[in-house]
Amino acid sequence: MTALDALLRDRAARDEPVCLFAYDLDGLRRHVTAVVAALPPRCRMYYAMKANSAAPVLEALAPIVAGFEVASGGEIAKVRAVAPAAPILFGGPAKTPAEISHALDAAVTRLHVESVLELHRISAAAVARGTTVEVLLRVNLAGPFPSATLAMAGRPTQFGIDEADLPAATAAATSLPGVRFAGFHLHSLSNNLSAETHLEMLGLYRDTVVGWEKELGVVVKVLDVGGGIGIDYQDPAHHFDWDGFTRGLVAWVDSVPAHWREIQFECGRYLTAACGSYAVEVLDVKRTHGTAWALVRGGTHHFRLPVSWQHSHPFTVLPVERWDPSVPRPSVTDDRVTVAGELCTPKDVLARDVPVARVRAGDVLVFALAGAYGWDISHHDFLSHPHPEHVFLDDDRA
Repeated sequence: MTALDALLRDRAARDEPVCLFAYDLDGLRRHVTAVVAALPPRCRMYYAMKANSAAPVLEALAPIVAGFEVASGGEIAKVRAVAPAAPILFGGPAKTPAEISHALDAAVTRLHVESVLELHRISAAAVARGTTVEVLLRVNLAGPFPSATLAMAGRPTQFGIDEADLPAATAAATSLPGVRFAGFHLHSLSNNLSAETHLEMLGLYRDTVVGWEKELGVVVKVLDVGGGIGIDYQDPAHHFDWDGFTRGLVAWVDSVPAHWREIQFECGRYLTAACGSYAVEVLDVKRTHGTAWALVRGGTHHFRLPVSWQHSHPFTVLPVERWDPSVPRPSVTDDRVTVAGELCTPKDVLARDVPVARVRAGDVLVFALAGAYGWDISHHDFLSHPHPEHVFLDDDRA
């Protein structure tokens, strides 16, 4: 029996319905250690903590990754609470002046800049503190880019500097006091599942930035190629070919200028998704208009990812025999079931029309791949239901 199975059996024996996130910190460390070890020289892996900012997750990753990519002053504070000296990359499309000041006071390593106005705000904050801070210019490239779940560039989005505005942005970045231009940031997509097309995209990045160096008269020391490496939620057995990708990455690194001293990756989902599970007890089973429903203690206010990305999230059924014989126990056998939560909205659906051998009221549904963009992106207090339990499974701490 795994640690997760033992945990769920223990919780199912209690009176309160099961509703929890469980995170396998040992598995997380093994996975991320292997990911980082496969990177060629000059490449660095930063953790994009927007995927999961729980303190035990940050503590587990701090000794393994090169640092943390953050997108708010609050995330800076979370990093500094568990890793006071960790390198921090500060991004985000709408930084407030107060956040910029906080970032400088927290000694962030670099800021990823989204506009010329933001450059001036950073310059003013740095001058006021008598310091200089490195910046990367985030550029919204024209593309084309591989197919992915979310597009950050190659179309009108709020992210980055338009290529047409790059001459003015580089002029400001190389002349304003308190600011030291280090290179470019090119995070263009999210959840790409193809290693081959990801390498092709890096080829576009290389050729574009080499051209900018010549055209704009700048010297790049750091290139941030973003994250965007995906998880296949519809077929969990299908994995992004990280080994094949890093083999191709060796040749790509050899092809970029030697003065590009660091290639930054900032992955979130790919690092933490598999470490988390969301487990919820089935409160009721019923049919309406020919559809079988499993209604659970929980829903999208805890685990918003499925409705956010409009997919049916994979789950397994943990049978629970404990049941009060004085009341009926509704069930579905050899049929398709839709899993809905406890919210008063028809959009509170975690999985739709999924074939099951059997599911009964009182059984527990376990949603895999819930370690990224689960709890962190959810509207926790809608309808004021109790929050789920969060359990961190860690052999190092027994």
